[in-house]
Amino acid sequence: MKNNSRTSEGQSIPLRPGNRKEPLPWQSPKAKEDDPGARKRLEVIMASPGYLQADEDMEFLGRSDTTRGVRLQLDYLKAESLLRQHGIEHTIVAFGSTRIHEPASLKRGLAGIRAQLQDAPGDRKLQHRLAVFERLLAKSHYYDVARAFGEIVGRAGNGPADNRVMLVTGGGPGIMEASNRGAFDAGAESIGLNITLPHEQYPNPYIAPELCFRFHYFAIRKLHFLLRARALVAFPGGFGTFDELFETLTLIQTRKINPLPVVLVGEEFWRGAFDVDFLAAEGVIDAEDKELFWFAETADEIWQGLNRWYEDSGESFLPALD
Repeated sequence: MKNNSRTSEGQSIPLRPGNRKEPLPWQSPKAKEDDPGARKRLEVIMASPGYLQADEDMEFLGRSDTTRGVRLQLDYLKAESLLRQHGIEHTIVAFGSTRIHEPASLKRGLAGIRAQLQDAPGDRKLQHRLAVFERLLAKSHYYDVARAFGEIVGRAGNGPADNRVMLVTGGGPGIMEASNRGAFDAGAESIGLNITLPHEQYPNPYIAPELCFRFHYFAIRKLHFLLRARALVAFPGGFGTFDELFETLTLIQTRKINPLPVVLVGEEFWRGAFDVDFLAAEGVIDAEDKELFWFAETADEIWQGLNRWYEDSGESFLPALD
C-alpha cells in the first residue's frame, strides 16, 4: 500500500524521497544547552574508523585475511560487470614478453650502452647488458608480428566495430603493447587486464580506456583471461608468459575447460625454452599432449591456423551474429 499524504480536499500527493516537512529526531545533534560536552564527543565518535561505512573503509577492505573473500569477489565482479555491459562475449588472448619492444626503441637502447662502453670498455655489467639487448633486438620482429596480428583481429568480421571476438592482453608493454596497438591501428577497441604490483607500472596506451582493468589478485586476472577465450597466442616471453601458457595447457589437457587453440609464435624460441618431445619421452606427459598447441611465425599463419582449428572442430571462429 502506498503511503501518500492528502490535501484538505482529500487529493493524494506523492511523497518526495529524502524530503520531509519536519526533521526526524536524529537529524540534529544533541543540544549544547543540555550537555555542553556532547558536540565534541560526537565529533570524536563520527571521526572514529569504526563509524566509517564498511564499503567506504579502504583500510578495513584491505586488511589481511579478514576481508580477502570480499576483495576476491570485488576483483572479479567489477571487470565482469563492465565486460558484460560492453557486450563482450569472446576474446583472443595474446601474451608475450614485456621486454621485447619495437626495433627502434631497442636500437636506441643499444646505442646508449655502446656509448657507455666506449668510456668503460672493460665493464662486465655493461658488456652483459649489451649482449642481452642484442638478443632482444634479434627478437624484436615479434613486436611487428604481434602488431600485425592485433590488426587482423581488429579488422575481423565486419570490421573494427564488430566485437564478436576481441583481443585481450595483460595490458603491459612489449608484445602486449604491440598486440593492443595493432587493434588500435585498425580502429578497433581491445582489452587490457593489468595487475597491481609493488612497483609503479603503466598500462600501454593502446587499450580502450573503458576496457583497461587493474586486478589485485593474479588468480582473478587469470580467470578473466580464460572465461571468454577462443584462443591463446603466446609469443616469446618469460615467467609471466610461461605461467599463462602452461596453466592453459593444463586446463585443456585435463579438460577442466573446453579445448581451445593454442599457438606458440616463434618455433625456434619455444623449442629452446622447453622440450616437449623430452617430456613425452620421459613419460611425464602423453604423446597426444604434444598436439595441444602448434607453432607459427607470421600473423597470417596464426590467423589461418585458428580458423582451420575451428573449421576442423565443426565450428566457426567468429560466433554468429545475433
